[in-house]
Amino acid sequence: MRLAVPGPTTKGPAEKFTGNVYLNPLHSAASPSRLGFAMVQFAPGARTHWHSHPLGQTLHCTGGTGLVTTRDGKVILMRAGDTVHTPPGEEHWHGATSESLMCHLALVEHDDGHTATWLEPVSDQDYQAAHSKTHPQPTAEQR
Repeated sequence: MRLAVPGPTTKGPAEKFTGNVYLNPLHSAASPSRLGFAMVQFAPGARTHWHSHPLGQTLHCTGGTGLVTTRDGKVILMRAGDTVHTPPGEEHWHGATSESLMCHLALVEHDDGHTATWLEPVSDQDYQAAHSKTHPQPTAEQR
């Protein structure tokens, strides 16, 4: 048994994230384990780029409110205490809503050292469309 000392906080790289995102590696897989996980903190509006994981990914929200969205347009609003799983190969993105910080634990299994395939940034239009599905605009009557 040993205490796993977290790695230092680093800013998420622009080739994988939009906005201010901060990463704290918490555990890297040591054979025979394939599990690695990190704490990821998103400023309001910040998000990952589109990506997928060869063995899937599990996200556990520890604070704030976030979105998890798939290519087919499914959107899950994730709040503290919620856990979302994306299956192997499913292209998705996740991040904070526009009015809240969001923090989650991201758990992935390594597949011969490979954890993710990173794709293009999520456009502002795609982000707003996902946000609108979980935050409907009030009608004129409701204003």
